[in-house]
Amino acid sequence: MPEPYDSPPAPAPPGGGGPGGGAPALAAADPTAAAAPAAVPAGRRGGGRAPGRGRAAGPAAAPRGLWSDAWRDLRRNPVFVASALIILFLVLIAVWPQLITDGNPYRGDLAKAQDGPAPGHPFGYDLQGRDVYTRTVYGARASITVGICATAGAALLGSVLGGLAGYYGGWWDALLSRIADVFFGIPILLGGLVFLSVVTSGSVWPVVGFIVLLGWPQISRIARGAVLTAKRHDYVQAARALGASDARTLLRHIAPNAVAPVIVVATIALGTYIALEATLSFLGVGLKPPTVSWGIDISSASTQIRNAPHMLLWPAGALSVTVLAFIMLGDAVRDALDPKLR
Repeated sequence: MPEPYDSPPAPAPPGGGGPGGGAPALAAADPTAAAAPAAVPAGRRGGGRAPGRGRAAGPAAAPRGLWSDAWRDLRRNPVFVASALIILFLVLIAVWPQLITDGNPYRGDLAKAQDGPAPGHPFGYDLQGRDVYTRTVYGARASITVGICATAGAALLGSVLGGLAGYYGGWWDALLSRIADVFFGIPILLGGLVFLSVVTSGSVWPVVGFIVLLGWPQISRIARGAVLTAKRHDYVQAARALGASDARTLLRHIAPNAVAPVIVVATIALGTYIALEATLSFLGVGLKPPTVSWGIDISSASTQIRNAPHMLLWPAGALSVTVLAFIMLGDAVRDALDPKLR
């Protein structure tokens, strides 16, 4: 007599319960096989396409970093494109002025002194009968050289001193901060009048050295603040905990993340240094003849502004466009590298 709660055995399906029944017999032998879902025909699974007919799934796109995002934003910024093209043109004529003029900036004809524009001489002549167009083109060399070399020197010196002060702190930070405060207290124009008045050389290098001497404290403060912020991050603490040396921590982990504000300040300062060189040359303590400089030409033309305004217009216009281009470039770089402005 069967037990009260035993269910009667299920009848075997036709042709499937015997030894030759195939799949049902296998299901009875392996209970897990009955729980497997039925096969879905190819091309019907989830309403999708058949394998090989749809788009191949590629690897996930790698996340972009600060520099790739900044470069993407800069390429789409018309201010950056316009200023970069102007600066590229100025650098080209500073290196190869023969690209756009074949004249001699030192050759003069007193019979043509202060004459206006003439065929082949679109900017006219100066007090000594020299071609103003040729001198304006050659004047870019001195200004661009002073600006780039002074910016590179001030950025390098300020970044090293400011980075070390921010990383080590203590007495080293206090010492460098007080030294920077001393240089901050010197008016840069007054310092140039005092320092360069005793220099007899009229080349660009005394001017470059003076600008580096008084220009590094500003970049030093920016670099110090950036390093102070970067060294508190977890990845820096992890690198130091794993035994990374100070040099490796500074160069590999802190410097790449602290260099952005230094680049922004240096780019804007480059235009300021070009204007400073022209001011010092205008006052007679910067570059000196026979060096061709926009500041020198502006100084010599300032007394003849009523009789021959073209002598002043073109070198002053070239100086203004150059300074404006570098300042616009610095503003565009700042907007691209500052995450708060995105």
